Amino acid sequence: MQVFFELVEIRTKLASVFPYFIGLLFSLYYFGQVNWFNMCLFFIGMFVFDMATTAINNLMDYLKAKDDSYQQSTNIIGKAGLEVLKVRNMIIAMITFSSIIGLWLVFRTSLLLLPMGGLCFLIGIFYTFGPVPLSRMPLGELFSGVTMGFGIFFITLYLNIYDTGFLSLNFLNGQFLLSGDIKELIVSVWASVPMMFTIANIMLANNLCDLDQDILNHRYTLPFYIGRKQGVYLFDLLMYSCYIVIILGILVGIYHWSMLVVLLTFPIVKKNVSLFNQKQEKATTFSVAIKNLVLFNGSQIIGLLLGLLLRK
Repeated sequence: MQVFFELVEIRTKLASVFPYFIGLLFSLYYFGQVNWFNMCLFFIGMFVFDMATTAINNLMDYLKAKDDSYQQSTNIIGKAGLEVLKVRNMIIAMITFSSIIGLWLVFRTSLLLLPMGGLCFLIGIFYTFGPVPLSRMPLGELFSGVTMGFGIFFITLYLNIYDTGFLSLNFLNGQFLLSGDIKELIVSVWASVPMMFTIANIMLANNLCDLDQDILNHRYTLPFYIGRKQGVYLFDLLMYSCYIVIILGILVGIYHWSMLVVLLTFPIVKKNVSLFNQKQEKATTFSVAIKNLVLFNGSQIIGLLLGLLLRK
């Protein structure tokens, strides 16, 4: 079991859990409703699929590694002596399971969920799979941030409020009509921005720490193209911008004033960012990105809970 958890990097699943729980609470706070059965189904399917995509990432890194030391001593498949065929079968089983749950949710809600979920599935799979995976291009931060930070959050909202006119697809006389509430769509995108930025920063931190090793393995990520120094500047910008998004959200009425609780995390986050600026090393400072994600998004959860209590 320990090897399985390392293969799917269970410690990184916070990147998908936070958008889910923040989406659930935001549905309850802003829209005033939650479909608990849909939430249970989606959490299971989302979590299993997230594990599958991480397993694909480790499998592809193992198969495409140019550095023998990395392949046999660093990658979990080589280090644990796992059979490639068994790893592939396990990945297929997890994706199949998640797909069945996804189709069940489409049946329970709307056909509109199919392209939304399908796009996330495709990005998740081809993020590391294929001849030119997205993760080996300067697109990893963009796709991981948008797919998980926005995609999971938005689908969570949709599964709770699909029957309110938030976004709907109707068919009539051989034609289709896509309609939605523009204000609520803008609010939903705005509320997802902190998750997009903090998740993108995990990928950016990972690529900055692995820059030299990635070049040896012919993996040319965003830091390779913009340089280490500019990559660190981008890391800082994304993290600090999250606070601006929340403050503006409070001012325009998206959030309750209780969301100011996120400001309490600023001193710790600033200290973490300064530490990462000094050294980008997988063993010592990569965890900074994960700590910042937990701190900031955890405080968002507290802020939303307080908003629900104080508003009553």
